[in-house]
Parts: sequence; structure tokens; C-alpha cells
Amino acid sequence: MKTLLNTLIFLGMFLAGLEIVAQKDSIAMQRSARKLVREGNALYERQKFTDASVAYKKALNNSAYYDKASYNLGNALYQDKNYQEAIPQYELTAKTATDKFTKAEAYHNIGNAMMETKNYQGAVDAYKNSLRNNPNDDETRYNLAVAQKMLDKQNQDNKDNKDNKDNKDKKDKKDQNQDKKEGEDKDKKDDKNKDGEGDKDKKDQNQDKKEDEKNDKQKPKPQQGKMSPEQIKQLLESLQNEEKKTQQKMNAQKAKGDKLKQEKDW
Repeated sequence: MKTLLNTLIFLGMFLAGLEIVAQKDSIAMQRSARKLVREGNALYERQKFTDASVAYKKALNNSAYYDKASYNLGNALYQDKNYQEAIPQYELTAKTATDKFTKAEAYHNIGNAMMETKNYQGAVDAYKNSLRNNPNDDETRYNLAVAQKMLDKQNQDNKDNKDNKDNKDKKDKKDQNQDKKEGEDKDKKDDKNKDGEGDKDKKDQNQDKKEDEKNDKQKPKPQQGKMSPEQIKQLLESLQNEEKKTQQKMNAQKAKGDKLKQEKDW
């Protein structure tokens, strides 16, 4: 009985020692993660975004649920134009953040990344989620309007392309039927020629050719048209309007919010 008791005491002490070692390792890894985030922040400030991404990833290897590291990694990837890779990092922050303002910023950056990849529906959804967490953010509200406009245009273009394809398919089918009919008519015509009426057809063709040549000679030659001053004025106004539309579109593209705030860990 005494031997069993000693064994249990020893086993308890052994397990307690393992737990202390694990805690020390965990604390050491967390400190290492914070140090790596600080290194990543310094690289980010010097616009070395690829190197900063490496530092943030190392920090996450030491502490997988380190919010600051994941959010800053998303920013570094975004700045390096790796938009698809940045989105999951922002989504992780949006999911784990405890305050609404951090969630709003994460969703806002998701919307920006979606805009860059022309996923306008995703951008609209992200900006809406951002506004649910921070309804007073005018920057996000403006970006939502831009994203909605781009989505409407994309949907209209897709509809026009579908209509054009349907019309093309109908035209192709009509042309096929016409070609088939012409082929059948030609076969009938060939059979008729074989029956001895080829000479008459040839004579008719020659007569038709002469009539066509005669008609061509009688056609008036086209004359070079001249534009009236009013037509020139209308053309210039049309060109100016098109230029304004193009400039407005470019301005809308530039209007994407720049909410890429770093999470500090000093």
C-alpha cells in the first residue's frame, strides 16, 4: 500500500513538472511571436512587404491564434498585391476580434481586396458587414456605393453577352438552314441541267450578267459627304461627354478606401 502511494506521489510530481515545462515553452513561444511581429512591423514601415510577410508567418508558427500577426500579414500580402492570400487573414481577424471597430476594419479591407480581384458581389457583402459593425464610417459607405455600381455594370455586361450569344446562335441556325436549302436547290438545278436544259440556264445567266453590268454602269458614283457646322458641334460634344464618363469611372476606381492599419505590439 505504501509503495502504491509513493508511486502515485511520484507520478503527480512528474506530471506537474511536465505542465510547468509546457507553460514555459508556451510563454517562450509567445515572446518569440511578439518579437517577430515587431520585426515584421519594422520591415512593413520600410515597405519591404515580402520580408514582412515572412516575419508574420513565423510569428504565427509560434502562436497560431495571434490576431496581430494574422491581421498584419493580411496587410503585407495586400500591399504586395497578393489579394487572394490576404483575404483569409482578414477573415480570421473579423471572426476572432472582440471589438466592433477591429471587425469593421477587417471587413473593410476584405472589401478592398475583393474589389481588386473584381469580385464585386463579395466586396458589396464585405462593406455591408463593415457598416454593421461601424455604421458611421463614411469611407466604407462610399466604397459600398462604388462596389454596387461596379456590380450592376458587371451584371448588365453579362446579360448583354448572353443576349448576344443567343442572337448569334439563332443566326447560325438560320444560316445553316439557308445553306441547306441552297444546297437542295443546287442539286435540283444540277438534275435539271442533266435533262438537257443546261444551255438555257447558261444563256439566262449570261443575260443576267449583262443586265447587272448595265445596272452597275448606271449607278451614280458615291460622293464624299461634308459635315455641317451643327454636325461638327454635336460630334465634339459627344466626344467631350465620353471623356467625362471615362474620367468619372477612373475616379471611382481610385476611390477605394485605404484602411490598412497595422496592429502594433510594442
